Amino acid sequence: MIPTIDLGPWLTGDAAARARIAATVDEALCSAGFLLVTGHGVDPGLRAAIREAARGFFRLPAAVKEPYAVRVGGRGWLGPGAEANGYAEGTATPPDLKESWSFAAEEPSGDPAVDAEWFLPNVWPAEAPRLRPLVSAYVARMRGLSDHLLELLAAALGGPGDLFTRHTRHPTWGFNVNWYPGTDVVGPPEPGQFRIGPHTDFGTVTVLDRQRGRGGLQVHTDEDGWQDAPWEPDSFTVNIGDLMARWTGDRWRSGRHRVLPPPADAPAEELMSLVWFYECDPGTRVTPLPAPVGRHAYEPVDSHAYLRAKLDAIGLG
Repeated sequence: MIPTIDLGPWLTGDAAARARIAATVDEALCSAGFLLVTGHGVDPGLRAAIREAARGFFRLPAAVKEPYAVRVGGRGWLGPGAEANGYAEGTATPPDLKESWSFAAEEPSGDPAVDAEWFLPNVWPAEAPRLRPLVSAYVARMRGLSDHLLELLAAALGGPGDLFTRHTRHPTWGFNVNWYPGTDVVGPPEPGQFRIGPHTDFGTVTVLDRQRGRGGLQVHTDEDGWQDAPWEPDSFTVNIGDLMARWTGDRWRSGRHRVLPPPADAPAEELMSLVWFYECDPGTRVTPLPAPVGRHAYEPVDSHAYLRAKLDAIGLG
Protein backbone atom coordinates (compact mmCIF):
# COMPACT_ATOMS: atom_id res chain seq x y z
CA MET A 1 0.00 0.00 0.00
CA ILE A 2 2.94 2.37 0.69
CA PRO A 3 5.68 1.80 -1.91
CA THR A 4 9.27 2.95 -1.85
CA ILE A 5 10.13 5.29 -4.72
CA ASP A 6 13.76 5.75 -5.72
CA LEU A 7 14.03 9.27 -7.12
CA GLY A 8 17.28 8.43 -8.90
CA PRO A 9 15.63 6.73 -11.91
CA TRP A 10 12.92 9.38 -11.94
CA LEU A 11 15.48 12.17 -12.25
CA THR A 12 17.85 10.41 -14.65
CA GLY A 13 16.00 7.43 -16.13
CA ASP A 14 14.47 6.86 -19.53
CA ALA A 15 10.84 7.53 -20.43
CA ALA A 16 9.72 3.97 -19.66
CA ALA A 17 11.25 4.01 -16.17
CA ARG A 18 9.69 7.37 -15.43
CA ALA A 19 6.29 6.15 -16.60
CA ARG A 20 6.49 3.11 -14.30
CA ILE A 21 7.38 5.29 -11.33
CA ALA A 22 4.56 7.73 -12.09
CA ALA A 23 2.04 4.87 -12.28
CA THR A 24 3.22 3.50 -8.92
CA VAL A 25 2.85 6.92 -7.33
CA ASP A 26 -0.67 7.34 -8.70
CA GLU A 27 -1.71 3.96 -7.31
CA ALA A 28 -0.25 4.68 -3.87
CA LEU A 29 -1.84 8.11 -3.57
CA CYS A 30 -5.21 6.71 -4.61
CA SER A 31 -5.10 4.23 -1.70
CA ALA A 32 -3.05 5.38 1.29
CA GLY A 33 -1.86 8.86 0.33
CA PHE A 34 1.70 7.97 1.41
CA LEU A 35 5.06 7.13 -0.19
CA LEU A 36 8.56 6.35 1.03
CA VAL A 37 11.17 8.20 -1.01
CA THR A 38 14.86 7.31 -1.35
CA GLY A 39 17.52 8.61 -3.73
CA HIS A 40 16.77 12.18 -2.64
CA GLY A 41 20.37 13.20 -1.97
CA VAL A 42 19.72 15.01 1.34
CA ASP A 43 22.64 14.50 3.72
CA PRO A 44 21.65 12.40 6.76
CA GLY A 45 24.32 14.21 8.75
CA LEU A 46 22.45 17.49 8.28
CA ARG A 47 19.27 15.97 9.67
CA ALA A 48 21.14 14.48 12.65
CA ALA A 49 22.75 17.84 13.40
CA ILE A 50 19.36 19.61 13.45
CA ARG A 51 18.07 17.03 15.91
CA GLU A 52 21.08 17.44 18.16
CA ALA A 53 20.79 21.24 18.20
CA ALA A 54 17.03 21.19 18.76
CA ARG A 55 17.23 18.58 21.52
CA GLY A 56 19.44 20.92 23.52
CA PHE A 57 16.70 23.54 23.39
CA PHE A 58 13.80 21.21 24.14
CA ARG A 59 15.58 19.86 27.21
CA LEU A 60 15.81 23.34 28.77
CA PRO A 61 13.49 24.32 31.65
CA ALA A 62 10.04 25.51 30.62
CA ALA A 63 10.75 28.99 32.02
CA VAL A 64 13.59 29.42 29.52
CA LYS A 65 11.44 28.29 26.59
CA GLU A 66 8.30 30.22 27.53
CA PRO A 67 9.40 33.60 26.03
CA TYR A 68 9.41 31.89 22.62
CA ALA A 69 5.88 30.48 22.96
CA VAL A 70 3.52 30.99 20.01
CA ARG A 71 0.16 29.71 18.85
CA VAL A 72 -0.27 27.21 16.01
CA GLY A 73 0.79 28.87 12.77
CA GLY A 74 3.33 31.12 14.50
CA ARG A 75 7.11 31.06 14.42
CA GLY A 76 8.60 29.80 17.65
CA TRP A 77 7.97 27.26 20.39
CA LEU A 78 4.76 25.25 20.60
CA GLY A 79 4.80 23.96 24.13
CA PRO A 80 2.78 21.27 25.89
CA GLY A 81 -0.95 21.77 25.47
CA ALA A 82 -0.65 24.07 22.45
CA GLU A 83 -2.05 21.72 19.83
CA ALA A 84 -4.55 18.92 19.37
CA ASN A 85 -4.62 17.65 15.80
CA GLY A 86 -7.71 15.53 16.36
CA TYR A 87 -9.78 18.72 16.30
CA ALA A 88 -9.09 18.96 12.56
CA GLU A 89 -11.39 15.95 12.19
CA GLY A 90 -13.96 17.49 14.50
CA THR A 91 -12.97 15.20 17.39
CA ALA A 92 -12.31 16.68 20.82
CA THR A 93 -9.10 15.07 22.07
CA PRO A 94 -6.57 15.75 24.83
CA PRO A 95 -3.59 17.89 23.78
CA ASP A 96 -0.90 16.24 21.71
CA LEU A 97 2.06 14.87 23.68
CA LYS A 98 4.80 16.83 21.96
CA GLU A 99 6.67 20.09 21.72
CA SER A 100 7.63 21.78 18.46
CA TRP A 101 9.76 24.56 17.14
CA SER A 102 8.07 26.04 14.07
CA PHE A 103 9.72 27.86 11.20
CA ALA A 104 7.99 29.21 8.09
CA ALA A 105 8.55 31.14 4.88
CA GLU A 106 9.92 34.60 5.52
CA GLU A 107 11.08 36.13 2.21
CA PRO A 108 8.70 39.06 1.58
CA SER A 109 6.45 38.96 -1.44
CA GLY A 110 6.05 42.73 -1.68
CA ASP A 111 2.35 42.64 -0.77
CA PRO A 112 2.14 44.07 2.79
CA ALA A 113 -1.09 42.26 3.69
CA VAL A 114 0.20 38.90 2.43
CA ASP A 115 3.59 39.39 4.07
CA ALA A 116 2.02 40.25 7.43
CA GLU A 117 0.21 36.93 7.47
CA TRP A 118 2.49 34.49 5.64
CA PHE A 119 6.04 35.91 5.31
CA LEU A 120 7.07 37.19 8.73
CA PRO A 121 10.67 36.78 9.95
CA ASN A 122 11.53 33.57 11.73
CA VAL A 123 12.52 33.47 15.38
CA TRP A 124 15.82 31.81 16.25
CA PRO A 125 16.43 30.69 19.84
CA ALA A 126 19.55 32.22 21.31
CA GLU A 127 19.99 29.05 23.38
CA ALA A 128 20.45 26.97 20.19
CA PRO A 129 22.73 29.09 17.96
CA ARG A 130 23.54 26.22 15.59
CA LEU A 131 19.91 25.88 14.49
CA ARG A 132 19.88 28.83 12.11
CA PRO A 133 22.58 27.72 9.65
CA LEU A 134 21.46 24.10 9.84
CA VAL A 135 17.79 24.84 9.24
CA SER A 136 18.60 27.32 6.47
CA ALA A 137 20.59 24.63 4.65
CA TYR A 138 17.82 22.07 5.16
CA VAL A 139 15.11 24.42 3.89
CA ALA A 140 17.07 25.03 0.69
CA ARG A 141 17.29 21.28 0.08
CA MET A 142 13.59 20.80 0.84
CA ARG A 143 12.55 23.49 -1.62
CA GLY A 144 14.34 21.72 -4.46
CA LEU A 145 13.18 18.25 -3.44
CA SER A 146 9.57 19.38 -3.11
CA ASP A 147 9.48 20.80 -6.62
CA HIS A 148 10.89 17.52 -7.96
CA LEU A 149 8.13 15.69 -6.09
CA LEU A 150 5.45 18.00 -7.49
CA GLU A 151 6.75 17.35 -11.01
CA LEU A 152 6.49 13.62 -10.30
CA LEU A 153 2.95 14.08 -9.01
CA ALA A 154 2.04 16.01 -12.15
CA ALA A 155 3.31 13.13 -14.30
CA ALA A 156 1.34 10.65 -12.19
CA LEU A 157 -1.81 12.54 -13.17
CA GLY A 158 -0.83 12.69 -16.85
CA GLY A 159 -0.52 16.47 -16.70
CA PRO A 160 2.19 18.92 -17.82
CA GLY A 161 5.34 18.99 -15.75
CA ASP A 162 4.53 22.40 -14.28
CA LEU A 163 0.94 21.53 -13.35
CA PHE A 164 1.77 22.32 -9.72
CA THR A 165 5.16 24.04 -9.83
CA ARG A 166 3.75 26.95 -11.81
CA HIS A 167 2.16 27.80 -8.45
CA THR A 168 5.37 27.56 -6.38
CA ARG A 169 7.27 30.61 -7.59
CA HIS A 170 6.94 32.29 -4.16
CA PRO A 171 5.35 29.60 -2.02
CA THR A 172 4.65 29.41 1.66
CA TRP A 173 6.13 26.54 3.64
CA GLY A 174 6.32 25.38 7.21
CA PHE A 175 9.05 23.42 8.95
CA ASN A 176 8.44 21.89 12.37
CA VAL A 177 10.97 20.12 14.55
CA ASN A 178 8.70 17.88 16.63
CA TRP A 179 10.00 16.51 19.94
CA TYR A 180 8.24 13.46 21.35
CA PRO A 181 9.67 12.89 24.85
CA GLY A 182 8.93 9.95 27.13
CA THR A 183 6.60 9.78 30.07
CA ASP A 184 9.29 11.23 32.33
CA VAL A 185 8.46 14.55 30.64
CA VAL A 186 4.82 14.26 29.52
CA GLY A 187 3.43 11.90 32.16
CA PRO A 188 1.14 8.92 31.51
CA PRO A 189 -1.09 9.42 28.44
CA GLU A 190 -4.75 10.16 29.06
CA PRO A 191 -7.36 7.96 27.32
CA GLY A 192 -7.37 8.90 23.64
CA GLN A 193 -4.18 10.94 23.91
CA PHE A 194 -1.44 10.66 21.29
CA ARG A 195 1.86 12.26 20.47
CA ILE A 196 -0.12 13.58 17.50
CA GLY A 197 -3.83 12.80 17.29
CA PRO A 198 -5.48 11.28 14.20
CA HIS A 199 -5.65 13.78 11.36
CA THR A 200 -4.87 14.50 7.76
CA ASP A 201 -2.43 17.22 6.75
CA PHE A 202 -3.97 20.36 5.37
CA GLY A 203 -1.98 21.48 2.37
CA THR A 204 -0.15 20.24 -0.69
CA VAL A 205 2.70 17.87 0.15
CA THR A 206 4.47 16.90 3.39
CA VAL A 207 8.03 15.54 3.55
CA LEU A 208 8.77 13.83 6.86
CA ASP A 209 12.13 12.73 8.21
CA ARG A 210 11.28 10.44 11.13
CA GLN A 211 12.94 8.04 13.50
CA ARG A 212 11.92 4.46 14.00
CA GLY A 213 10.14 3.86 17.29
CA ARG A 214 7.48 1.91 19.11
CA GLY A 215 5.47 5.08 19.68
CA GLY A 216 5.81 6.18 16.07
CA LEU A 217 3.78 6.88 12.95
CA GLN A 218 0.67 4.92 12.01
CA VAL A 219 -1.28 5.26 8.77
CA HIS A 220 -4.99 4.54 8.30
CA THR A 221 -6.63 2.98 5.26
CA ASP A 222 -10.20 1.79 4.81
CA GLU A 223 -8.96 -1.70 3.98
CA ASP A 224 -6.50 -2.26 6.85
CA GLY A 225 -7.39 0.27 9.56
CA TRP A 226 -4.44 1.58 11.57
CA GLN A 227 -1.06 0.09 10.68
CA ASP A 228 2.52 1.00 11.56
CA ALA A 229 3.99 3.00 8.71
CA PRO A 230 6.87 1.28 6.90
CA TRP A 231 10.34 2.66 7.50
CA GLU A 232 13.63 2.43 5.65
CA PRO A 233 16.98 3.95 6.58
CA ASP A 234 17.64 7.33 4.93
CA SER A 235 14.14 7.49 3.46
CA PHE A 236 11.64 10.32 3.64
CA THR A 237 7.98 9.64 4.29
CA VAL A 238 5.91 11.70 1.86
CA ASN A 239 2.18 12.29 1.99
CA ILE A 240 -0.32 14.61 0.41
CA GLY A 241 -2.71 16.84 2.31
CA ASP A 242 -6.30 17.92 2.03
CA LEU A 243 -5.65 20.69 -0.49
CA MET A 244 -3.87 18.34 -2.90
CA ALA A 245 -6.63 15.74 -2.54
CA ARG A 246 -9.16 18.44 -3.34
CA TRP A 247 -7.01 19.62 -6.28
CA THR A 248 -7.18 16.12 -7.76
CA GLY A 249 -10.94 15.95 -7.29
CA ASP A 250 -10.48 13.22 -4.67
CA ARG A 251 -8.64 10.93 -7.05
CA TRP A 252 -5.94 10.92 -4.38
CA ARG A 253 -6.62 10.65 -0.69
CA SER A 254 -5.17 12.84 1.98
CA GLY A 255 -3.22 10.36 4.11
CA ARG A 256 -4.80 9.95 7.55
CA HIS A 257 -2.22 9.32 10.25
CA ARG A 258 -1.33 9.61 13.92
CA VAL A 259 1.72 9.29 16.16
CA LEU A 260 1.32 6.83 19.03
CA PRO A 261 1.94 7.86 22.65
CA PRO A 262 5.04 6.68 24.50
CA PRO A 263 4.72 2.89 24.67
CA ALA A 264 3.97 1.31 28.05
CA ASP A 265 6.86 -1.14 27.63
CA ALA A 266 9.32 1.63 26.64
CA PRO A 267 8.09 4.72 28.50
CA ALA A 268 11.42 6.56 28.18
CA GLU A 269 11.38 6.42 24.35
CA GLU A 270 12.26 9.79 22.83
CA LEU A 271 11.76 10.52 19.14
CA MET A 272 12.22 13.62 17.01
CA SER A 273 10.75 14.31 13.58
CA LEU A 274 11.59 16.94 10.98
CA VAL A 275 8.33 17.86 9.25
CA TRP A 276 8.34 19.94 6.08
CA PHE A 277 5.03 21.29 4.75
CA TYR A 278 5.24 22.65 1.21
CA GLU A 279 2.46 24.81 -0.12
CA CYS A 280 1.74 26.95 -3.16
CA ASP A 281 1.82 30.70 -3.72
CA PRO A 282 -0.61 32.69 -1.57
CA GLY A 283 -3.86 33.33 -3.36
CA THR A 284 -3.57 30.31 -5.65
CA ARG A 285 -7.02 29.39 -6.90
CA VAL A 286 -7.31 25.64 -6.51
CA THR A 287 -9.80 24.23 -9.00
CA PRO A 288 -10.25 20.43 -8.96
CA LEU A 289 -9.02 18.61 -12.03
CA PRO A 290 -11.96 17.54 -14.20
CA ALA A 291 -13.02 14.00 -15.03
CA PRO A 292 -11.72 11.52 -15.95
CA VAL A 293 -8.81 12.45 -13.61
CA GLY A 294 -10.92 14.07 -10.92
CA ARG A 295 -13.81 12.28 -9.26
CA HIS A 296 -15.48 15.10 -7.35
CA ALA A 297 -16.23 18.59 -8.65
CA TYR A 298 -15.52 20.77 -5.62
CA GLU A 299 -15.95 24.52 -5.80
CA PRO A 300 -12.64 26.36 -6.31
CA VAL A 301 -10.99 27.68 -3.13
CA ASP A 302 -8.34 30.22 -2.25
CA SER A 303 -5.43 28.05 -1.15
CA HIS A 304 -4.38 30.10 1.85
CA ALA A 305 -7.82 30.99 3.14
CA TYR A 306 -8.36 27.23 3.17
CA LEU A 307 -5.09 26.61 5.04
CA ARG A 308 -5.72 29.31 7.62
CA ALA A 309 -9.10 27.85 8.53
CA LYS A 310 -7.51 24.43 9.03
CA LEU A 311 -4.69 25.80 11.20
CA ASP A 312 -7.14 27.71 13.38
CA ALA A 313 -9.07 24.50 14.06
CA ILE A 314 -6.23 22.71 15.88
CA GLY A 315 -4.85 25.48 18.09
CA LEU A 316 -5.75 25.31 21.79
CA GLY A 317 -4.19 28.56 22.94
